[in-house]
Amino acid sequence: MKDVPGVTNLKVEPRVLVAQINVQLRPEDLRKFGLTPGHVRRASTVLLKGQKVDEVFDGQKKFDVVVWGASNLRSGLGAVQELPIDVQNGTQVRLKDVADVRIVSAPNEVRRENTSRRLDVTCNVSGRDLGSVAREVEEKVKQIPFEREYHPEFLGEYQARQESTRKLYARSALALAGIVLLLFVDFGAWRPTLLVALTIPFALVGGVFAVTITTGVVSLGSMVGFVTVLGIAARNGIMLVSHFRHLETKEVVPFGMGLVLRGAEERLAPILMTALATGLALLPLAITGNKPGQEIEYPLAVVILGGLVTSTLLNLSLLPPLYFLVGRPVSTIDCQ
Repeated sequence: MKDVPGVTNLKVEPRVLVAQINVQLRPEDLRKFGLTPGHVRRASTVLLKGQKVDEVFDGQKKFDVVVWGASNLRSGLGAVQELPIDVQNGTQVRLKDVADVRIVSAPNEVRRENTSRRLDVTCNVSGRDLGSVAREVEEKVKQIPFEREYHPEFLGEYQARQESTRKLYARSALALAGIVLLLFVDFGAWRPTLLVALTIPFALVGGVFAVTITTGVVSLGSMVGFVTVLGIAARNGIMLVSHFRHLETKEVVPFGMGLVLRGAEERLAPILMTALATGLALLPLAITGNKPGQEIEYPLAVVILGGLVTSTLLNLSLLPPLYFLVGRPVSTIDCQ
């Protein structure tokens, strides 16, 4: 991981090693004496740690009755090696006759997660975006041949961001489908519904351009900004198409270029005020830049500002001519 550009402050979780007695049983010697690993472990545990066998009550007091070996059996490594283990034929063998007993260095604390031992390796990212660094680290780690009982897991901010992005994609698709369905229910025809749906990608042009000239990375904040500006673009499109239909049905303006021009002129001020109010509110975040604490707000503001510019201009310049070219008189639509 050290050779991955952008990785800084690489740290491995510190572990304090302490001396422990390690007992490694020898299966061939166990079979020779007719012993099982479980029998040896139980006998050693009783002698070294003790085993509760009963309870004694003295009035309101309760005392545990524990059987364990004499204190000299726990005096040192040699005493542990000489622990007597009962054999089925009534004799005894020493622990060192069936196991290797030695002092080894072992971690003072073993951390586990989902029954597996865990060792944390952490790092920060500087000079590159988090996504590209995390993907490169993941590729390099997967090339390392781990033993059977070990496996790598990639956690932290990158994993949380990936999960949030997947949820955002799924919910955005559902929201978009719901918007189109509601538009069709309101308009009662597919032509105006598709015209409004066509205005939604208008916001993507400016948002993508804004991301390209600033961070160059589509982050979680950028995704939230895209969803927000798509909603604003859809609102402006609904406002225009609904007003065109209102002029035709309520004010009896004949379908044609005059209706389109009048509708666009009357909705110019509301659309511009919406864009200006939103843009001015987010402008300070975009000007101050990507400072600590603004990792989400800065890309969000940049995407919304860029999307507002293109969606407003394209809504006012392209949607009216498209409505004139592909739209139909409301009376014709209602008769279908």
